[in-house]
Amino acid sequence: MISAISQKFLGPAMAYPSYRAYWFGTLASVIGFQMLNFSQFWIIHDLTESPLYLGYVGLATALPAIVLNIFGGVVADRLDRKKLIGITQTINGLIILILAGLTFAEVIQAWHVIVLAFLTGAINAFDQPARVAIYPSLIDRSVMMNAVALNSAIWTGTRIIAPAIAGVVISLTGTATSFLISALGFFTMAAVVLSMTVPKDESETPPSSKGNDLLEGVRFIWKNNVFLILICITFFNSFFGMAYIPMMPIFAVDILKVGADGQGVLMGLGGIGALSATMIIGRTGNFKQKGLLIIFGSVFFGLSIAGFALSSMQYGNYYVALILLFIVGVSSSCYMISIMSSLQIMVPNHMRGRVMGFYGMTWSIMPLGGMYVGSLSRYIGEDTTGVPIAVAIGGILIAVFAIGPFFMNRNVRNLGTILQTHQAN
Repeated sequence: MISAISQKFLGPAMAYPSYRAYWFGTLASVIGFQMLNFSQFWIIHDLTESPLYLGYVGLATALPAIVLNIFGGVVADRLDRKKLIGITQTINGLIILILAGLTFAEVIQAWHVIVLAFLTGAINAFDQPARVAIYPSLIDRSVMMNAVALNSAIWTGTRIIAPAIAGVVISLTGTATSFLISALGFFTMAAVVLSMTVPKDESETPPSSKGNDLLEGVRFIWKNNVFLILICITFFNSFFGMAYIPMMPIFAVDILKVGADGQGVLMGLGGIGALSATMIIGRTGNFKQKGLLIIFGSVFFGLSIAGFALSSMQYGNYYVALILLFIVGVSSSCYMISIMSSLQIMVPNHMRGRVMGFYGMTWSIMPLGGMYVGSLSRYIGEDTTGVPIAVAIGGILIAVFAIGPFFMNRNVRNLGTILQTHQAN
């Protein structure tokens, strides 16, 4: 019954029992992760009332992930991915329980939050490649687009809902309870993954060889220019494109004059756009013009970010900003889902952890994009002009960078045909 309902509303990937279990486990874990992020920033602000410390928490989470993600990919290819996920999710849950205990005991200090954020970032560097590498073995390649879209839908959907849940929990019962619920999400994922049936070739430790290491992953990506280009597009878009997110308080409060509530609506509408596109693309399956979807998605992503920044600075119109951020969300999903599904279809199983480990680094560099905007804006002018111009420059660079691979690389233009060949093999 659950299978039929989930398949009808979510797509054909839900027909596979192990993937279905994995998806619901991931949903619990990501809700926990989003609540953790919200609660960490909330409590650090409550303790210090310092924007600088908010930056420290973000940096503490990002730095170990940037450094260790590629090593996490190597580990994901060498070890039993199922057990690795169970271990990393359990450790993260225990770290969050420590955070909850310190908060309940009212002895929590800012350095506790920062250190524990660093530890969760380091653990996530080994967890993320294993999670991304395991689920393609749970489905048939013909439903890969749907599976990738459903995974993306978890992140875009919980980005809208989970912070609201955390806010209500904190207002009613305190931050410690929010940490407890967050930990429960991680423990749920650990239990689900360890109980799943995974094909034998995924759970066996691959034989050691001189090539089964980090350098082999680097060489593989470098020699396969499609992988290199797709990962580079994602890196570029994450660094320059997502840089507007840390700057949203300046857009909302200082430029659009709508305050915190208005900022929530702006971010929420962007999330709704991303989620809508995710679900539509996920139900369409694989199609021949995927290369064009990546390029045009990236171009519109960059141009809509630039349009949002410049129109907000010039006119200060809140409703125009809402429309443009909705387009930002739609276009970001177009290229992200297409890139992720393409990588998953093309990558050999024994290289999956390392390739997706490199890909996963793109999400860790987002905080550095905010540092770029903050630094550049100081040389342009005051916040209300410097920040929008810096964000717009990043958006234009994205659009220009996306066009290059289309004209310079035949494989990108013919990506749909290449994917069909891989699916047939």
